[in-house]
Amino acid sequence: MTPGVCAVVVTHRRHDELAKSLDVLTTQSRLPDQLIVVDNDDDDRVRELVGAQPIPTTYLPSRRNLGGAGGFALGILHALALGADWVWLADDDGHPQDSQVLATLLACAEKHRLAAVSPVVCNLDDPRRLAFPLRRGLVWRRLVGELRTAEGQDLLPGIASLFNGALFAASTFESIGVPDLRLFVRGDEVELHRRLVRSGMAFGTCLTAVYLHPCGSAEFKPILAGRMHTQYPDDPTKRYFTYRNRGYLLSQPGLRKLLVQEWVRFGWFFLVSRRDPQGLLEWLRLRRMGRRERFGRPENRS
Repeated sequence: MTPGVCAVVVTHRRHDELAKSLDVLTTQSRLPDQLIVVDNDDDDRVRELVGAQPIPTTYLPSRRNLGGAGGFALGILHALALGADWVWLADDDGHPQDSQVLATLLACAEKHRLAAVSPVVCNLDDPRRLAFPLRRGLVWRRLVGELRTAEGQDLLPGIASLFNGALFAASTFESIGVPDLRLFVRGDEVELHRRLVRSGMAFGTCLTAVYLHPCGSAEFKPILAGRMHTQYPDDPTKRYFTYRNRGYLLSQPGLRKLLVQEWVRFGWFFLVSRRDPQGLLEWLRLRRMGRRERFGRPENRS
């Protein structure tokens, strides 16, 4: 029997981008059996957009902004409650490159017996480039062509982008849980990836499926002549969540081995590259909050 697939999309005040995303999600050659849209703004325009889709839909409004983490957790749990065999996760500002992505992911998961599989997440404006740089050890890869290490390779094992077109077996969430609401945004995907690695289940990136997303590499600043990079969002609210959540993440099993590298990278970035000791102190304060699991939101954030 064909497995039941629920597509889960989380949105927040991006009506036009969401409309483009749903256009591609609902014209796949293998259609999702159910579309679930979690709206973190409870917007009537989004409700109408979801209701007008050509496949069965569920609209889940939230009067409290749950962030990406809480939104995906809510959508995943609803999909499981509906009896889904597979859950396909997508953000609102990206979309599959073509109509074959879901079918390709399902075939890849079956071929390699995967608990989860993601497409390659490419730059929306230049699909030859990755939307987010990928680090393997100390080496950063920015081009799609750099991912294959052998002719005909169709899977990059042990690495996946989980909130941009990733397909999960429903049973996977029974083992690893759903995203952590406390993280709100930034690091929630890394934390889920950490649990997936520690579970021992097989997962990876399907190199023959592509998901398009706006470029997210601008935050990654080169240091040490480009041999290493560090993350510095220009927006202070994004920095708050990024650095606080990283403090929590790097205190968890499976990620503690990165602590020394973290101190070197951010120490160099703030003291040598930016000559900004106050920035380093702020980074220290936020990561300490995360390590102590102080997960309050900044003031005036809805």
